Amino acid sequence: MHPVLKHPWNLAPRRAVDLQRELAGRVERAARCDLRRVRLVMGTDVSYSRLTDSCYGAVVIWDLRHASVLAEATAARRARFPYIPGLLSFREIPVLLDAAARLAVDADLILAEGQGLAHPRRFGLACHLGVLFDRPAVGCAKSRLLGEHGMPGPNRGDHCRLRHAGEMVGSVLRTRPGIKPVFVSPGHRVSLAQSRRVVLRLTGACRMPEPLRRAHALANRLRRKQGG
Repeated sequence: MHPVLKHPWNLAPRRAVDLQRELAGRVERAARCDLRRVRLVMGTDVSYSRLTDSCYGAVVIWDLRHASVLAEATAARRARFPYIPGLLSFREIPVLLDAAARLAVDADLILAEGQGLAHPRRFGLACHLGVLFDRPAVGCAKSRLLGEHGMPGPNRGDHCRLRHAGEMVGSVLRTRPGIKPVFVSPGHRVSLAQSRRVVLRLTGACRMPEPLRRAHALANRLRRKQGG
């Protein structure tokens, strides 16, 4: 699986911010994705070495029809971009591109462990991946980057608005009863309601959607194997 859009990654933080603002104009907020046609979902995650500047990326293709992993791939490289809140995609996407290039199948939709529109420039990790691959994309994060919200009800599927600067940028969604909610935001070509449906459909006995949980475990296994 290869991106249809390419750009430099070795950028100064200020130039990365400028590029985010530029690419944010390519994000399609309209619901152009027919979820009934989505079968293969690519989940992504990156793990970081505790000892070096190495990072380990994992991508998992989840088959919705059979509720199982169809394909998976990993990659490792040096993390060249510093950790700066709001610029996570420039740190993580290069190793995810390396991993995705090793897949023999294409995904219908991308699910990223990170933000979508819930980002200061409305261009989080899910937006960036969606624009690069020209695929519908959804962001699902364990914590909030920005915005104000209440607390959803206690039941699975309960949700409340995540707002920033007067705009609804995501949902705080309960995926399991009595368990901390996740933060869901559209990335590309999906609505907020669709984003919630995708996350709930992919979530079972665990708090996080299965493709993200599998990608997280895969990235950590690679890190441990390589002594990170």
